[in-house]
Amino acid sequence: MTRSYAEFRRGWAVLIASSLGVAFGASPIPYNSLGPFTRPITEELGWGRGEFQLAILWYTVAVVCVVPIVGALADRFGVRRMALLTLGLFGLAFAALSLTPASIMVFYVLWFIAGFAGGGSTPVTWTRAINGWFVENRGLALAITLLGTGITAAFLPTLTIWLIERFGWRWAFVGISLLPLAVALPIAIAWFRDPPSSSAATHGSQPGPRAEGGVTLGEAVRNYRFWVLILSILLVATGIGGTITNLVPLLEDRGFAALDAGKIAGAVGVSIMVGRVFAGFMMDRFWAPGVVFPMLVLPAIACLLLMNHGIGAGTAILAAVLVGFASGAETDLVAYLSARYFGLKHYGRIYGAQYAVFGFASGIAPPLFGFVHDRTGSYDAILVTAAVAFGVGALLLLTMGRYPVFEAQAAPQA
Repeated sequence: MTRSYAEFRRGWAVLIASSLGVAFGASPIPYNSLGPFTRPITEELGWGRGEFQLAILWYTVAVVCVVPIVGALADRFGVRRMALLTLGLFGLAFAALSLTPASIMVFYVLWFIAGFAGGGSTPVTWTRAINGWFVENRGLALAITLLGTGITAAFLPTLTIWLIERFGWRWAFVGISLLPLAVALPIAIAWFRDPPSSSAATHGSQPGPRAEGGVTLGEAVRNYRFWVLILSILLVATGIGGTITNLVPLLEDRGFAALDAGKIAGAVGVSIMVGRVFAGFMMDRFWAPGVVFPMLVLPAIACLLLMNHGIGAGTAILAAVLVGFASGAETDLVAYLSARYFGLKHYGRIYGAQYAVFGFASGIAPPLFGFVHDRTGSYDAILVTAAVAFGVGALLLLTMGRYPVFEAQAAPQA
């Protein structure tokens, strides 16, 4: 109990800075603001929903390209400098979206730049530090760090709609960019630090070089668990990403006012936080795939609820809660299982590769949902497909087997 408390006493500032970095970085802000931007921009510029939401795919392609590079650089040079640099670049690039002209291709280019510039501010960077600062409470610490995505999902849809209605969609991009630039970045500069050495983690001394046990990326890709996790992420993240980003326009199609739809979408963020803490607490005590299996089945029920064209507010909130609860567990799980099954030796590279798949799925899902809507006039067909994906993705995790045990390597001598 004393050592557990000591971990939080030593690493609380890094934990807060990491959570805010995740909250206002390149992962949650685009995906939770995309839905509210959909109707205002498409109606003004004459684009289809699928055409508009295809921008997030170009953004994701850029993130997928840069995340493994950033992960490798963080493993080699430390996470602090990568986190600070890319968080600032992301804020500036997101603000530049306010300059979008009537050209859809320029719109795609601006999103690609935002993803490439800010890809290092995804959870890959922040969780690399947390995995080093916390050992006994790693699951709970990761959950607290990744609470940031839930915080953002809880308020950003409503904030985005309010900014659009008050100042227009162009200034809304600028206003949102202040979250990374004026909130997360100053706190990260003050509090975010590279992880301590193994001896420092045990005895509370000052940080130093760290040598971790685990496998290399090459060894990981030859392990079936790596590919099981990849496929599970692909299926579940596609369903969650498409449902969350299209929830606001879907509810508007069901007759909800824009602001009411944004408030209902905010329930996703609240349940993400609950699911995240619950999953993190339980994964520290029980086998992680078994813990999250039932949680990842819940959004399949949500998809069926959302197919009701006469859905009421209470049922819509329940659907949002079910999706958010699963989303909270899923993101934690990728970071947790990357560390438990492959170790920390090449954590940045391995989790970077896993997160790239997560990002790709999250990027392809919004336009996929949008194009199905444009072609059929409804989200029903894609909701059925997503429900099946949730079930299969959850089942795959049960094949992961026991956690391997890694021996920490001796630190290199000066």
